[in-house]
Amino acid sequence: MEEPKDELTYRRRMPIQIRFNDADSYGHVNNNAYFSYYDLGKMDYLNSVMGADGKAHGVVPIVANISADFFHPVFYGDEIVVETCIPRIGRKSFTLQQRAVNLKTNTVVCRCSTVMVCYSLKEKKSVEVPADFRAAIERFERDE
Repeated sequence: MEEPKDELTYRRRMPIQIRFNDADSYGHVNNNAYFSYYDLGKMDYLNSVMGADGKAHGVVPIVANISADFFHPVFYGDEIVVETCIPRIGRKSFTLQQRAVNLKTNTVVCRCSTVMVCYSLKEKKSVEVPADFRAAIERFERDE
């Protein structure tokens, strides 16, 4: 699959350490390992930008949908970073866009889209994106 053009600005970057057991019998990083890389990038973004641990108001973002496109193989020893941004905020959800970049080749090797729904731990249902979450995302994403 050819890598499509990307017009987004990714302001959050997290280096990923590829583990030996991430490689499959073909010698490249197995596709399922990328989702753990994206989880690390997601938690880094949520914690640093939104402080989204749920303690303040009992609302946490949970995954409603996740999909990935794979463009190039990655091998043990490659240097990878996961870049994350939030280009869309809805009433009860927001979309994280992430990509894995191979620093050795300066290429996007995989791209991931995740829809996160805000969930009330007390009410056990989806709720509106808290105003402080929305403000933190908007502030972070528009800062130059």
